[in-house]
Amino acid sequence: MAAKTEITRADIMPMAQYAEERLARRKALVAVKRNRRVSVGPHATFYFENYETMWQQIHEMLHIEKGGEEQIADELHAYNPLIPKGRELVATVMFEIDDPERRDRVLSALGGVEGFMTIRLAGQAIAGRPEGDVERTNAAGKTSSVHFLHFDFTDEQVAAFREPGAQVLVGIGHPNYGHLAVMPEAVRAELAKDFA
Repeated sequence: MAAKTEITRADIMPMAQYAEERLARRKALVAVKRNRRVSVGPHATFYFENYETMWQQIHEMLHIEKGGEEQIADELHAYNPLIPKGRELVATVMFEIDDPERRDRVLSALGGVEGFMTIRLAGQAIAGRPEGDVERTNAAGKTSSVHFLHFDFTDEQVAAFREPGAQVLVGIGHPNYGHLAVMPEAVRAELAKDFA
């Protein structure tokens, strides 16, 4: 069965029903997300998104903000682009640093980091394409702690990614943050389902 690539208004459940099911749904999503993340270096984590993660995110925003029917279109517009569309993987990349001073110092040294994120397999690097919603590095050269990246694959790269045991590396090659991580096999197998 092909992965769903878009959330529609018909997919949004009534908020009263969501509130009743919220804890169980959040618990179930923890299991889904377990094999959809890769830590790269000491601060960055790639969270690979799909229909389920974005469906949950939209419902959480509606539940928390309580904007009603008027809010739904905005949430669909914001989160649908982060669902893989057949020949891509989509990741939310977060730089997670608890200490505010240290976070400010690290992020101030990582301007333009979104242009240095890659997935490597079969001797090829697939460059991340930043989501074009807003500029993630400010004029002073400080980057955001959250980035949204699309990794566009060719048919051959999809086939290579789907091979059991394929070595996949997730990396950031910024001059001030150069790190690679081997994608665990369980994560590779799960993400392979995102391709049409």
